[in-house]
Amino acid sequence: MFIKKEKEKQEAEETKRRIPTTRYEPDYKEGLTSRQVQEHRMHGWTNRSVDPPSKTTKEIIHENIFTYFNLIFAVLALVLCLVGAFRDLTFLPVIIANTLIGIIQEVRAKQILDKLTMLHAPHAAVIRDGKRTMIDAEELVLDDIAVFQAGNQVCADAIVCEGEVQVNESLLTGEADEITKRKGDLLMSGSFIVSGQCHARLDQVGEDSYISKLTIQAKEAQVGEQSEMIRSLDKLVKWVGIAIIPMGLILFAQAYFLQHDGFRESITSMVAAVIGMIPEGLYLLASVALAVSSIRLAQKKVLLHDMKCIETLARVDVLCVDKTGTITENEMEVQDVIETDAYDAETMEPLSVLIGDFAAAMDEDNITMRAVKMHFKTGSGKKPLSKCGFSSTVKYSSVTFEDGEYVLGAPEMVLKERYETYEAQFKELTENGARVLAFGIYDGECGGKPLEQGIVPLGFLRIVNPIRESAKETFSYFAEQGVDVKVISGDNPLTVSRVAAQAGICNADRYTDASTLRDEDAVKKALLENTVFGRVTPEQKRQFVRLLKEAGHTVAMTGDGVNDVLALKDADCSIAMASGSDAAAQASQLVLLESDFSCMPQVVLEGRRVVNNIQRSASLFLVKNIFSFLLSVISLVFLFTYPLEPSQISLISMFTIGIPAFFLALESNRNIIRGHFLTNVFLKALPAALTDAVAVGALVIFGRTFGVKATDISTAATMLLAIVGFMILYTISAPLNKLRGMIFASCVAGLLFCAVFLNDLFAITGMTTECVMLFAVFAIATEPVLRYLTVLVEKLRFYYLRLRGRDPKNG
Repeated sequence: MFIKKEKEKQEAEETKRRIPTTRYEPDYKEGLTSRQVQEHRMHGWTNRSVDPPSKTTKEIIHENIFTYFNLIFAVLALVLCLVGAFRDLTFLPVIIANTLIGIIQEVRAKQILDKLTMLHAPHAAVIRDGKRTMIDAEELVLDDIAVFQAGNQVCADAIVCEGEVQVNESLLTGEADEITKRKGDLLMSGSFIVSGQCHARLDQVGEDSYISKLTIQAKEAQVGEQSEMIRSLDKLVKWVGIAIIPMGLILFAQAYFLQHDGFRESITSMVAAVIGMIPEGLYLLASVALAVSSIRLAQKKVLLHDMKCIETLARVDVLCVDKTGTITENEMEVQDVIETDAYDAETMEPLSVLIGDFAAAMDEDNITMRAVKMHFKTGSGKKPLSKCGFSSTVKYSSVTFEDGEYVLGAPEMVLKERYETYEAQFKELTENGARVLAFGIYDGECGGKPLEQGIVPLGFLRIVNPIRESAKETFSYFAEQGVDVKVISGDNPLTVSRVAAQAGICNADRYTDASTLRDEDAVKKALLENTVFGRVTPEQKRQFVRLLKEAGHTVAMTGDGVNDVLALKDADCSIAMASGSDAAAQASQLVLLESDFSCMPQVVLEGRRVVNNIQRSASLFLVKNIFSFLLSVISLVFLFTYPLEPSQISLISMFTIGIPAFFLALESNRNIIRGHFLTNVFLKALPAALTDAVAVGALVIFGRTFGVKATDISTAATMLLAIVGFMILYTISAPLNKLRGMIFASCVAGLLFCAVFLNDLFAITGMTTECVMLFAVFAIATEPVLRYLTVLVEKLRFYYLRLRGRDPKNG
């Protein structure tokens, strides 16, 4: 097994090294031979990406072991060993366990997601030995003849050999204009085919093309782009990491030089304070929870390109959806064709034959044309002189025959001045949500440009695609959750409105024609007042997303077509259907592998579960950190040694923070996320931390006044922290259910067991009568102190938000 792995590794290394190779210009019908493919592969001229798709197992292990805080813990452990305080190394098993849990969960998530990614990897049609086959895009080699059609993303720089396509290079240039590519023209990797089909010879592959840059752009995986939760944790960890070193040195100096404690006692008290300030499990908790969520979503056939979108989607308040593929099934069928007054049945061929000739000349490059070709199979067999595929900009396709130029497209775009004549008929035809296309003759040359005059309509095609069975239930859920749905489509606004109403979308009767929106102010007004938008161009979709974000909304965008890519890239969270275009899937953060929009509520709930539970559990960690910092400051002000030992901090952390936090973080939680992560966590933790600091600080001062031994005070302080810890745990777990009750009871029992039977390990000693009396007084006092401090903090938060003009309910 080892030899096999080493051989595979060696082959991979050889593939990376390139040596000069023979260049070929194969016939586009035949492609390369198997021998030529093997030659290029052996010489290293494959289309393999230069960037790894995810972190390697080695990188995961390295990142989890070699962290800043693990270094701090290693130094503290070394110092304790040097002074012989081996009992106080009880924090080490917890740190090791945390690290192992993080590694195991991340590796497990990586393995599952890598399998899904492999299954969903970009594929390409290639001609080899005269046969057309589908292979992984990374298996292409130099000079391969690839076949590109509408919806495909160009996976390597290529030269068109045959055919004509409309290409969008926005991912590379930022320009949304569609460019026509003909024989001899260059196709850039990273661009995507809007319409048409072509054969192209790969001229630059792998590291020589734009593929690595494309991977970063298309998958939106920029370094440093993180969710609010991860940003908040990073900020917290950064400041704590900076503060603990000077604080630790000052505490040691105070205990050793001012209090004249022994070197060993000064070291252990300093280590206890520093350990208390480190949120060692918090970052791990977030990482594990996100990893578990990615596994759960993978089991629901949801592929994450970017883990941060779990949280982002949970915070979404505006969801932009397309009609086709999201509200409706991703298939269409021609319902019927209605002849117009301009069609002369006596002098012309049957209308179905005319449309059949048109359909036969066109490529099956979108679901509409697929439906037309399926319905109109009979033609006269006449040969086309030229053709122009459908463009989302001009919204028509055309074919030129000897007897004229035939056009099929959106009525309002191709009829021009004749549109008003048929407007009433269109409204009648779209009553059931059907889409209407106009078919007719154009007097002139189209050339894929906006028509100068209207076509002479010969007939109207009524096309329908069924509403998804689960659509009503799905959109009803989003309405209940306060998520505003915006339906953005390139179809007729009345048609889209009817479909949206059938799907149960609120305010579906509020629709507008986006082609009439001339300036940004008009667009802003329309976005606020309407739900349905028809005749939307790709650039307008992008504008809608940008304006909604500028208005303070968190925007999710769903799409499955190449015309959705620009908006998907700009949305806070982008969702694509796997059955749609490669370009949309690669540009999205989240891909629904079964193209089932009904699983979206489960994805949102998963995000809410993660964020709310981490938020709840994080406050447990922060109680210890804030308390330890405050008690360190109090000890410096009142000149007493930090009263707790590292083993006692470990005991409290284990049963009031670590164990319950991990169980709570994996619970179900459907609550809407409100406010900012760090603010919410800090405000929840502050009352308990203040209570701990005041109670323990006062206990030390009173104990010193009454001559109570330091070991007794240390034990009493540990028990006080346990009481407050369980009070805050009870509050956070409320309302108690069976699972939370079991967790709470188990943690109380576990702490009592350790305090009684493992008392030497955790430095729990007996207490004198004076100490017991002091402990009883402060233990009773903690409950009202915690209760009143909680009320005070809530009132301060309420008035602060009121002053800032923000809703106190939403933070």
